[in-house]
This record gives sequence, C-alpha cells and structure tokens, in this order.
Amino acid sequence: MNEIIGHDTAARQLRRAALAGRPAHAHLFTGPPAIGKHTLATAFARTLNCTGEDRPCGACRACRLIAAGRHPDVQTIGADNDAIKIDQIRDIQHAASLAPVEARWRVFLLPNVERATQPAANSLLKTLEEPPAHVVLLLTALDANALLPTVVSRCQVVPLRPLAIDRVRAVLEDRWGVESEQAALLARLSGGRIGWAVATLEDSAILERRQVEIDALTSVASAGRVDRLELASRLSGDEAHLGATLALWLSWWRDLMLVKAGTVDAVTNADCVQALQRLAAGYQMQQIADMVHAIQEAIWQVDANVNKRLALEVLLLNIPS
Repeated sequence: MNEIIGHDTAARQLRRAALAGRPAHAHLFTGPPAIGKHTLATAFARTLNCTGEDRPCGACRACRLIAAGRHPDVQTIGADNDAIKIDQIRDIQHAASLAPVEARWRVFLLPNVERATQPAANSLLKTLEEPPAHVVLLLTALDANALLPTVVSRCQVVPLRPLAIDRVRAVLEDRWGVESEQAALLARLSGGRIGWAVATLEDSAILERRQVEIDALTSVASAGRVDRLELASRLSGDEAHLGATLALWLSWWRDLMLVKAGTVDAVTNADCVQALQRLAAGYQMQQIADMVHAIQEAIWQVDANVNKRLALEVLLLNIPS
C-alpha cells in the first residue's frame, strides 16, 4: 500500500490484517470528499487478493485486474453520485453466497453508502449481520453519523482526516513536480485533501468551476428572493457538484470568520484575501458564525437525503445582505 499518501496508521493496520488473513468482514472508511477513502479501500482489496510476494505487488494478475476494475471477485456497487438501491444490495447478497472465482476473498466496495435508499440500507444491514466467511465489504461515507447506527456498529470504522497542508504541498512538488507557488495554493485550497489537489492538476475545469461558484456565492448577498430561489433550484439539480459547492461555501464563510478575527494567514482561499477582507468588513462576527452553522446543517441535510432544493432554499434565503 505504498502508493497511499498519508493515512499511515490506517494503511499499516489494514495491511497487517490482510497479510494475517484476518480482515474484518466490513470496513467503513469515513472522511471528506477526495481525501482518499476509495483509494485506500481499493488498495486494501488489492492487498487482500494479491498473489505476489510483497503484497500488494501491483504487478500480479489480481492487482492489475483490481486496479482496472475488472477483477471477477472485486466489485464496486454504484457510481459516485448515484444512490445505492435495494436491487444492487440483493445482487451483492446473491454474489456473496458464491465462492470466489479465483481470489482469496470476494470484496464489495460501496462508495458513498450514506446515499443508499432506506430499503437498500435495511437490506445491507442483513448482509452485515450474517456475512459469508469469504466476503469483505468496504463501505465509504462522508460521516458515520449519516448512517444507521446499526450499520456502523457492524463495521470496523476507518476515519480518514485531512493531511497537513505542508505535506500536501511537499508531495505536489516532489511527486508531481508542481512549481512551489502553485503547489502552495493548491495545498491550501485542498484543505488537506490530496485527491482534490491531484484532480485539480489534471483538470483545469475544477478551478474554473470554483471561480464561477465563488462569483455566485458573493453575489447572493445582493440578490433578491427570486434570484436566490432560482439559484437553489439550479444547485439542487446539479448533484454531481453540489457537495463540492457546499464545501467551498463552508470554507469561504470560515475564511470570513478568520479574516474577521484577524488571522488572515490561516485562510483556505488564499487567492481571494482582498475579496474576503472587503466582505468581512460588512458583517458582524455572529452573522458569520450563524452562516457557518447554517451551511454545516445544509450539508448534513443533503447527505441525509433530505429534500435538497428545500434545504438550499432555506440556506440561501438566510444569507445576510
């Protein structure tokens, strides 16, 4: 699992369990988007089923097939932005009843399991209660609190936390050859999420979309009720980017709080300091703190499959002018 950047303790524990042949029947990887949950889960699946000497070797048939998403015994359920449905859980239950085709373990990866429908979550619970001996379930979620407590209690939870900003910067410079100033900015914007920083290197549209979202955010304060409701409608229909948008909004309002408190050097959006200073001057600290709480509440509601448009309407209508 040498390709894993950060999360050293979790990676060591998982590798130790895989090499000993004693993985938990279910692991739940939690943490912010693009922090490495799916990457670590996939590396664990490779370590479990690798046939090389130094597992995971990255070169054997099992490692190559898993990396390509084509191993017959390692299956990912659902796409990143799709809800997991009960029929998919039933497919897992059927496949889990069968012996592995060629590997040691049948492994099922379930990304963003907090988006599972209620029937699917209840059906998954049955699988977690009585899993076959050769099956390992690898679940990922933003927050364990968004799941049924009975689901969490049957998993070994692997919480992943953001890396130190300086480490992200150093990795970008050393491994990806990023120029120092750009690496420093990307590291700060990533909030310690190396996956986000690397994705941004590979796709310039991410930063372009970020600027569009910042422009929309800063214009809301002067917008009327109709414009705010239209923005809520547009955002709620863009599920692929809604989580990232709300995360950006949260970082923006936290930055306003830092600026208001006089700690400008600690802001995440380091390329927008002047705009943050100008906006912070027009708010009271309590207004900013209330907005941070409101955005956190909206994020929780979206993750819990509450009506997204309604949650966004409430949030946007309460942004102070």
